[in-house]
Formats: sequence, C-alpha cells, structure tokens
Amino acid sequence: MDRGRSTILACLLFLAILAACSNQAEPVPSASPAASYAPSPSPAGPPAGNAAEMQELYRFISKKLTGPYGVYTNLLETDQSAEVATGHEILSESASLMMQSAVRSGDTARFAKEWTLVKQVFAMEGGFSYRYSPKLEKQYTVNAAVDDLRMIGALYEAGEAFENPEYKAEAEYYSRNFYNNNVKDGYMFDIYDNYYHNNNGFITLCYINLNVLRNLSISSESKGILLHNMSEIIEGGYLSDAFPFYETRFDYASGAYKSERIHTVESLLSILNLAEAGRQNPESLRFIKEQVAAGTLYGQYTRDGQPANDIRSTAIYALAAMIGAAAGDDALYTDSIARMNEFRITDPASPLYGGFGDMKTGQAYSYDNLMALLAYSYSPNNE
Repeated sequence: MDRGRSTILACLLFLAILAACSNQAEPVPSASPAASYAPSPSPAGPPAGNAAEMQELYRFISKKLTGPYGVYTNLLETDQSAEVATGHEILSESASLMMQSAVRSGDTARFAKEWTLVKQVFAMEGGFSYRYSPKLEKQYTVNAAVDDLRMIGALYEAGEAFENPEYKAEAEYYSRNFYNNNVKDGYMFDIYDNYYHNNNGFITLCYINLNVLRNLSISSESKGILLHNMSEIIEGGYLSDAFPFYETRFDYASGAYKSERIHTVESLLSILNLAEAGRQNPESLRFIKEQVAAGTLYGQYTRDGQPANDIRSTAIYALAAMIGAAAGDDALYTDSIARMNEFRITDPASPLYGGFGDMKTGQAYSYDNLMALLAYSYSPNNE
C-alpha cells in the first residue's frame, strides 16, 4: 500500500513537470573544508546578446510571478486543491531553477536570497518537499530527485564561483542526505516519501543528472557503483538513430523501460544531462538542430518519431539552447534562443510584458519562464 501511494505520487510529479529520494538526518554543518568540485564554468553575467531580454524577463518573474514563498506555478490563482500544483503554489522545481540562474549569472545576493527561502519553504528531514501550498499551508511529504540534485549542484557551483565554503559544506550535507534517501542498493529513485519513509519503484531518465551524481559527497566505491548503474540506465534508454530521443522511465521490478508517449521536455532534459557530462549522442544533436531550424520541435512524439501533436513551447527551445551551449554548438544555441524568443511578450502594454505566457488567457507558467531565464544565462563560449 505504501509503495502504491508513492508510485501514484511519482506519476503526479510527471504531470507537474509537463504542466509547466540513512533516514536519520544529520545537522546542517557550518562552514568547513569541502571536497573539490569542478562545476561547469559559469559566466559572470548573461551573454551580452541576451542581457536586455534576461533583465526584462527577470523583472516580470520577480514583480508579477513571485510571492512571499517563491515563484508561482501559474500567474492565475486557483484554490490549490488539485492533484498537481496549480495557481500560486510553489514548486521546488522553480526554486532550483532560480538558484541555477542566480549562480550562473554571478548574482551572489540573489543566490543567497533564493537559498534562504528554499530552506524555509521546502527543507524537510528527507530532503526537500517538491511542493508547497501557501493557501492550504501545506508542505507535501515527498521530494523530487531532479530538483534536489539541481539544488545540490547549484550549491556546489556557488561555493566555487562565490568562494563560499558554507555553500560547499551545505552541498555536502544535502548530497549525503540525498544518497541516504533516494538511492537504494546503488540505484537512484524518483522520490522519497518523508512520511512513509519509502521510495517509488522506478527512475525517470531525465532525473539522472550525472554531472551532480559524480560529485556527491559519498565514498568513491558507492559513487562508482551509482554512476555505473545510472549511466547504463540513461544511455540504455536511447531509442534509435532514426529517432534519437530517450525512453521516459526504467522500472526496477520488471527491468524494462516504459514510455507511453515520448515527451520532448523529458528527452531534452536527458540529452542535456548527458551533454553536461560530455556524453551526448551526436545523432541527438543532429535531430534537434534539424527540428529547431525548421521550427518543428514539438511537444510529444510516438516511439517511432512521429509528432503526436503540433505544440511548441518556450521550455522546449530553452532546453535546446542549453544543449547547444553544453555541447559547444554556437549555432544551435543561437538558433534555439531565436525560436524561444518568438514566444516572448513584447507589447509594453501587456501585463505579461517581458515574460512568456498567453495574452488571451493571462496564463504564465513558472517552468516556461524559468527555463527561458536559465537559457539566457548560458553561452557556448562559457561551456
């Protein structure tokens, strides 16, 4: 019964992403010497060509899309009672993206503010809650490995970029906490339920951030086993050279991959994780470049590569840009940013000015806007 509850919660986390893991905790340490970390180089600020757009977008996010607990899931409010996050609920996903954006932009004050807020809103014994409802005053009891790893990686990078040993020490603490809860027998799981103290039964491939996993503050033996296992799983999920995207999840009980549809955001996240670890497949880059050039990188595909819809989104092209930057492909980065900017609201009279949203409905989603903000902070020359 507990496993079933966790599996349901894990599936709800998928929906949340598309709409837009020793159980004994140890005290957070004060500043202390930490292991050396070699993050991806971070620029001192946004690339010059993106500075104006990034400034306008950040202004929209901070002034319109943010409340006292963080970035809203959607600009339009709801009663916050749905199974997935809506309205002015706050996601650890959003907080982790804000942390990444701040450190990549070299903004020490903004990073410190974001990290302080994360600990106040999301910190729990088993990691970070994936969701908080201000209206219900409810912190959900499960984490999302993808977001915890993003926060841990941002802490390591901030420790290096800002020469702050406290961030390094906190990254070490939370990385051990993550390993103790979200890793079992050398395999990583999507979620850890802080109430039932268990995990779900599978791993979503786009959660496997190899660049952060290889820097967890655990023993070399444990790290080697974990990296071997998770590398095999993510790379084994490659579909084909004809359609060079990736499976959605790997089920541990059956030992099989499962994908009802291939969601582009998830496959692009997997490709980005591989690219940032220097392990991208050239065929994936070729396919993405072709689709970006044609403006036909759609939201869903069948397993044989046929478009399942004609939906394009800000986040899709933002991810394509980040992949270009991580792979050192200037043209892919530039072309993807141009495609992404087609969705920008440029009417100064619009309440969504500077952001990404739907002027007809007034909706603006955190994921689209934050992925765009992060994409602006990348540059091929800095990767």
